[in-house]
Amino acid sequence: MIDWKRKLSSRKFWALVVGVAASVLVLVGAGEDAAVKITRLITAVGSVVVYILAEAHVDGQKAGKGGDEQ
Repeated sequence: MIDWKRKLSSRKFWALVVGVAASVLVLVGAGEDAAVKITRLITAVGSVVVYILAEAHVDGQKAGKGGDEQ
């Protein structure tokens, strides 16, 4: 079974997605401008996903240690 949380938080995974998308865009004859815009979009989405998962992990660790108590 694929651990999607781990997979989506991997920089290597997002580099793969960007590489495949760029290759497909070249294959279908998309212009350089379109390829750059789509690559930027994928990179931005990947960054947001990684940030959200990292914050969720940190919050989970704090909750497990009773870190919410003040």
